[in-house]
Amino acid sequence: MTKFVQIHTLVSYPPSNLNRDDLGRPKTAVMGGTQRLRVSSQSLKRAWRTSDIFKESLGSHIGIRTKNMGVNIFKALTTGLSLVDILKDNTEVSSSNSIISEKEAKEWSKAIAGVFGKSKKGSNKEAKDSLVDLEIEQLAHFSPEEISAIDQLITKISSSGSAPSKDELNLLRKDHTAVDIAMFGRMLASNTKFNTEAAVQVSHAITTNEVAVEDDFFTAVDDLNRGDEDMGSGHLGETEFASGLFYTYVCIDRELLESNLGGDKELANNALCALVESMAKVSPTGKQNSFASRAYASYMMIEKGKQQPRSLSVSYLEPVKGRNMLKNAIESLQKTNEKMEHVYGDCCEERLDMNAYTGEGSLEEMLKFVSS
Repeated sequence: MTKFVQIHTLVSYPPSNLNRDDLGRPKTAVMGGTQRLRVSSQSLKRAWRTSDIFKESLGSHIGIRTKNMGVNIFKALTTGLSLVDILKDNTEVSSSNSIISEKEAKEWSKAIAGVFGKSKKGSNKEAKDSLVDLEIEQLAHFSPEEISAIDQLITKISSSGSAPSKDELNLLRKDHTAVDIAMFGRMLASNTKFNTEAAVQVSHAITTNEVAVEDDFFTAVDDLNRGDEDMGSGHLGETEFASGLFYTYVCIDRELLESNLGGDKELANNALCALVESMAKVSPTGKQNSFASRAYASYMMIEKGKQQPRSLSVSYLEPVKGRNMLKNAIESLQKTNEKMEHVYGDCCEERLDMNAYTGEGSLEEMLKFVSS
């Protein structure tokens, strides 16, 4: 019986700035008394759930997280366009062909969006001159079923010319099959009944090796500067970067994932496969245009069973060193796991790994394993 699925990966990134702090520096953490690079779990989850892999595998089961649903509802009400089309195209829409008054559209949009979060408060002037009061204060994750229900309500109230009733508004929050919500959870402060407990726990990725963040001083040349008078550059700048071999740990409550998806085992399997493939192939998007720091996982280990989960980050309390850093990191992970099982007994019922360093295993085998 599979209660938990645990995934361990090692990914090496060249000079990069994948995930920045408030000063624009690569995020770091102290572990084992030494500085390491860090990529936050929020950054990793967003990269995975918005990836082409997720879209291609789970397209009709992916939600939208936004503060601006009320603004898009207003556009639909004042143009007669479908909310789904507006969200898909993400284009500015003129309200010149309004089918109901803008005043009513704002009131109704605010009421509909307010079902999923408290409306944002702007100044009276801001509210009058813009759509700022149609935004909600916190990001809300809307499932495809809820977006469809909102779209249907827009069509109904547009045709009738009457405001949505309280009962109609209460029916907008629905049980859903949004994989991203089922995996990573959501909180609706307005109605906790529709909260979703995350079935997937994601660690902050942290380097197995000690790192030093370095500075890159760069210049940009003005193409029209012929050097007749000014030989200087058109722009001077500075950015910071570092490189390292990252360890990431993910724990999935398989039973909770299926429960969050209404018991749909096939959809849960597809979700697990999309997650594993994304972990193996998808990189965080930070500063990619500047560093092209895309990478595949060099090592992955998946464990299944009902034993209590545990991370193997302890493998890297002492930073990995030497010319064969990847080889040493893989061996450290495997040895730590062996020693833990010697002390605690089996930590899982089934295990499979993929090692790009030695050319053993395959992603296809990992996907079959995680979905079986």
